[in-house]
Amino acid sequence: MSRNALNLLRSATSSLSPHAVARSYYPIHRRAAIHFRNYSSTKQENVNDTSEGPGKAEKKAADTQAPVPPSSELEAKLKTKEDEVLDLTSRLRYLQADFLNLQRNAAREKEQTRDFAITRFAGDLLETVDVLSLALKSIPASVLTSTEANPPDSARSPPPDNKTPFAYLQELHHGVEMTQRLLLQTLFKYQVKPFDPTGDKFDPNKHEALYQAPVPGKEPGTVIDCQKVGYTIKDRVLRAAQVGVNQDQ
Repeated sequence: MSRNALNLLRSATSSLSPHAVARSYYPIHRRAAIHFRNYSSTKQENVNDTSEGPGKAEKKAADTQAPVPPSSELEAKLKTKEDEVLDLTSRLRYLQADFLNLQRNAAREKEQTRDFAITRFAGDLLETVDVLSLALKSIPASVLTSTEANPPDSARSPPPDNKTPFAYLQELHHGVEMTQRLLLQTLFKYQVKPFDPTGDKFDPNKHEALYQAPVPGKEPGTVIDCQKVGYTIKDRVLRAAQVGVNQDQ
């Protein structure tokens, strides 16, 4: 070995003191130890996860999976639901029918209320019509058609002060007749109509029997006389006719 190489080796070995060697070795050893500890802990966790993993996975799978009922139980539940649907459907149909009936009844009652609103008022007016009818019947038709009540053309228009009693009577009869006719026309506008059941079969729903008398040639139960005419408002009896009925001999 040459002198120069020997000097170089000495200078290199003299610069490496024990403290420097220790300082240069310590970081490498510490880093290796830290790395070893980290590797050991990671490996231990992996081992623990591996050992406990299947049990936890099975437990989670068991928790998430619900018990499946048998097919017979499902069919029974389905049948129950179908029965409930049928029951609710039938109830709904009954309710719809009841509602429609209620609407019809309400409309009919409203119409009847409108049509028969004047029933009481019209019934009170019938007494006035009866009085006028009695006043007209009190004067026989023969009196009104007599020659004295109907004088010749030359004497038909005497001065007002020279009118005969028959002329006044005729004018009064005419005025009462016009009043009765106008009143009946007014009642007719509201569907109030008179009816005379003479000759008809006795109907207790429309007739009021005042007496019974045997009349030859008449069928028993036939109306032979009408004391007061009856009245109807639309298809309802406003007042029954007061009649006499033929009696069986």
